[in-house]
Amino acid sequence: MTVLLPSLTALLAVLMALALLDQWRERRRPYQLAWAVGALFFGIASACEAIAAASGWNTLLFRTWYVSGAVLNVGWLGLGTALLLARTRFGYAYAVLVALSGVFTVLSQSRNHYPDVGPLVFLYLIGALVLAIAIGVETYFQNERWPRIAAVGVVAVTLLGLVLVAIAPLPDGSMALDSHGVPVLDPLPGMLRLLTPLMNVTGGLVLVLGALFSAYVFMPKRRVLGYSLDPGQTGDVMLFNLLIAPVAIVVNFVASLPGALTALVLGRLHSRVPATLLIALGALLISGTDFGVKSGSTEIFQASKLVGIALIFAGFLISIEAFRELRIPFTSIRLGGARREAEQAS
Repeated sequence: MTVLLPSLTALLAVLMALALLDQWRERRRPYQLAWAVGALFFGIASACEAIAAASGWNTLLFRTWYVSGAVLNVGWLGLGTALLLARTRFGYAYAVLVALSGVFTVLSQSRNHYPDVGPLVFLYLIGALVLAIAIGVETYFQNERWPRIAAVGVVAVTLLGLVLVAIAPLPDGSMALDSHGVPVLDPLPGMLRLLTPLMNVTGGLVLVLGALFSAYVFMPKRRVLGYSLDPGQTGDVMLFNLLIAPVAIVVNFVASLPGALTALVLGRLHSRVPATLLIALGALLISGTDFGVKSGSTEIFQASKLVGIALIFAGFLISIEAFRELRIPFTSIRLGGARREAEQAS
């Protein structure tokens, strides 16, 4: 099972990446490309685990596994969600999460005391705060370019991560493994390990919250609590609405669930609602894989990743934003007719 489960996960993730690349080739939607990159990194990390389980770890596998799995994949998947929601005010949430990622990076350093970091951790924090402010300002002025600023941050961390993992001084010979059969992370430099919270706090939460927000936008809504994010408001009113918006959205989301269930039974529910709920559930499973490690079960860890990527892939398959028709990627062989559905949310 230690070989089979990550092999299946890698295969599914690569298939998802190819399908998204094929759709991006045809439609040129940036979120499809970002999701494809994230899925490809996910597949690479899982493939490293499968190869290592079959033949053992080496430094090349370790470097590739860490940078693609621990640092990059979730951040790129979250960026895809941000690009999908470019025309909404979700930029406020993204900005807050970017700022939180900087705070969590500092907290991680204060807990682990990596000796080679020094003041660099505060540069990570400052970069995150500057990026968060820029995204928040662009969102306030209703500028759809705010995800481009987010993309600059993700690309910058990606390049930095690739450089740091390439130059990381790792010991020669056999690698020390933990109780779950993966390399101990101690040889990695702290400046590289701190990129994990910097990318994953934002990427993981954006993937989950963005999917839920998208479901809320496209489901039949019952507005119990009102709020407005119109930038034309006075400053104090705008600040009040920003503070109550998360609570109002959660309350209205829960209140709208019975109506969404009725629409589903009647066949009137927008396809993006079940699609994005599947994506949110899959993202929660992937983000929660540490539970399997902490409970001492490597199988739970691997199985949760497999089920998580399968749910995300299923969500993309039934989402009209990602796939209007099914076909074998990079061919003209159709697996199903064109899917047509009204694009406007109810």
